[in-house]
Amino acid sequence: MFYKELAKDEINLALFKSFNRYQKVEKCWRKEKEDWDLKEIGFIEKWGIDEYKELVQYLQQTVKTGGAVFGAFSKEELVGFASVENEFIGSGKDYLQLSSMHISSESRGLGIGKKLFALACKKAKEMGARKLYISAHSSQETMAFYHKIGCVEAKEYNMKLVAEEPYDCQLEYHLLDWYRER
Repeated sequence: MFYKELAKDEINLALFKSFNRYQKVEKCWRKEKEDWDLKEIGFIEKWGIDEYKELVQYLQQTVKTGGAVFGAFSKEELVGFASVENEFIGSGKDYLQLSSMHISSESRGLGIGKKLFALACKKAKEMGARKLYISAHSSQETMAFYHKIGCVEAKEYNMKLVAEEPYDCQLEYHLLDWYRER
């Protein structure tokens, strides 16, 4: 397994030829008033060619605008990726957004997400952020991952991201915490 920051010209449809964005979701977290509840909400999420085309454009734009995209590779094939945007958000302009983090279905549970998250934290800190902002999928498994690595509910929600994905959970991670754990 190796990890690297990707250049814009390395991000293309061929990069995702064997990537499997598949998730069978059975339960999701929903916030009702002030309380979080785990609800029986089942569906299958599987990306097709249109989603990958949109993803390539999005990730290329992230790099073009000064953000970063990291890839995890096994035998030269992409098995995970994460991206950090370069636009500071929040009332104190101290957040950078972890805009994506996905692990190919067959490669989950191997520590790839934790390593990609660490690379994103290091980069965000180098870029001057104090916190990462994450608008995360609300599935039980996704939220268990983020909570395990130390993410908490965001103190202030980014309403643009909430409007784009109203069922996502809004999280933050204090980058000082990442450095304390090293």
